[in-house]
Amino acid sequence: MSAAIKIQDLNKSYGDLQALTDINLKIEKGEFFGLLGPNGAGKSTLIKILGGLADKDSGQVSILGTDIDKNHCQAKRSLGIVPQELIIDPYFNPKETLKLQSGYFGIQDNDEKINEILTAMDLHDKANAYARNLSGGMKRRLLIAKALIHDPDIIVLDEPTAGVDVELRNNLWNYIRQLNNEGKTIILTTHYLKEAEALCDRIAIMDQGHIVAVDTKEKLINSIDKKLVEIKLKEEINQLPKAFSNYKVEINEEVGKITFELSKKEIEDFIRQLYKSEIQIKDIDISSAKLEDVFLKLTNLGGKDN
Repeated sequence: MSAAIKIQDLNKSYGDLQALTDINLKIEKGEFFGLLGPNGAGKSTLIKILGGLADKDSGQVSILGTDIDKNHCQAKRSLGIVPQELIIDPYFNPKETLKLQSGYFGIQDNDEKINEILTAMDLHDKANAYARNLSGGMKRRLLIAKALIHDPDIIVLDEPTAGVDVELRNNLWNYIRQLNNEGKTIILTTHYLKEAEALCDRIAIMDQGHIVAVDTKEKLINSIDKKLVEIKLKEEINQLPKAFSNYKVEINEEVGKITFELSKKEIEDFIRQLYKSEIQIKDIDISSAKLEDVFLKLTNLGGKDN
C-alpha cells in the first residue's frame, strides 16, 4: 500500500531565505498526524507545496502514490486543505460557496452532502447569510467546510481552530475524529499543543525549515527526562529542609503549593526524603513531561543552541 503522503529531499527557498531544507517525511494512510513548529518553521510552505500553491526547488512529493509533478490534478483531488488565512468571497452565502467549490471538482447535485457539512460545522442556520456578515469563527468553519466538500482522502488543517470558541472547537474535533475513524488521513498544524497531544498519533516537529523530530507522541514525551511533583501543604513552612536544596523548586505561598522538577531517576529518593521530612502534606501529584516540554526543547522557543 502506498503512503498517504511521501516527501523526499524537499527544498524550497524564497530568495536568500531557505524555507525548507532536505525534508523527508512519510505519513501513512489513516493517521492523525501533527505537524508542529514555531512561526516561520516552514509548516505553511510545506502545505502550500502539497496544494500546488508554491513550487518546490527540488525533491519529490507524492500523494497517495501520485507524483505531484506528473499528475497534479489527480493528487490535488485527494487533498482538502484548510488554510490559515480567512479567504472567503464576501458576496456568496455558505450554501452557494459550497456549491461553487463542488463545481471545481465536477460535483453536481450534492445538496445532501452540503447540508451534512453545514450542520457538522454548525453553519446550517447561516446557510443563506452573506459570508461577509459571518463572524471570524464562522468564516473559519466555512473554510473547513470548503475543504471537505469533495470528500478528500487526506484533510490538511492549518490552524483550524484559531478564533473558534471552546464549544464549537469540541464539536469540530468530534466530527474530524469521526472522519479519521472512517479512514481519512488527517494532518494538523496548531499552536494549541494540548490539542495536538490529545488528537495526534504521530507528530513531526519543525524548526527553521528542518524536521527535528518525528515519532509517536508517547515516545516524544518520554524522551524528556522530567517529572513534576506538586505538593499541597497542610500548613505553611518557613523554609525547605536542606535535603531539597539541590532540586529545582517553585513555591506558591498564596495557595500553599510547592512544585519540584526532577529527573526520573531522582523520584524514588525524593519521595523517601519527603516522607522523612517534617513537611505536612495535604496532597501530592506526580506528572510526566508534556508535549509542550518536547516542543520547547527542540525549537528555538526553548533556547536551543543552533
